Amino acid sequence: MKNNRRAIPTSIDGLVIIEPEVFGDERGFFFESFNQRVFSSIIGHDIHFVQDNHSRSLKSVLRGLHFQIRQPQGKLVRVARGRVWDVAVDLRGNSKTFGRSFGCELSEENHRQMWIPAGFAHGFLVLSDSADFLYKTTEYWAPRFERTLLWNDSQLGIDWPLEGREPTLAPKDAAGLSLDTLTRAGELPELLFP
Repeated sequence: MKNNRRAIPTSIDGLVIIEPEVFGDERGFFFESFNQRVFSSIIGHDIHFVQDNHSRSLKSVLRGLHFQIRQPQGKLVRVARGRVWDVAVDLRGNSKTFGRSFGCELSEENHRQMWIPAGFAHGFLVLSDSADFLYKTTEYWAPRFERTLLWNDSQLGIDWPLEGREPTLAPKDAAGLSLDTLTRAGELPELLFP
């Protein structure tokens, strides 16, 4: 089977940007957004997805940084409409990049996807007037295990492209905890770096 995607490694092991091959003309475009065999060949092992999610958010909405301490979710994320700044933070206990973040723009124009393995906190900021954000997960949402890493924790040093605006936050995101607080409380994913 032809692999019509380009995998771009990031500065964090296991975190991958995937660019599909897009076929377009004056009628519009087509691309294969997911193919199990191709995806498995890109990341080097089989992954089983159990849930697909779709959210719509307005400009300056910041969602995250979310993770689950049990049943940690791997996520394959993309944007169907609009633009977001997408961020993942490595929370894998024995990873050499523990606490490091990576961010990139995902948009309807670049068609990029990001594979975020289990053990990361994840969030995004909407850059366009609105954005439709789609993602596949490897585990079901488990609210009792969900935690929020504070989006502006100074230890993380995330450079959110806010352009002087204040983000619009849900109460649970505004009340997120710092990485130090979560670490001291033992509230990190039950997952070690493979």
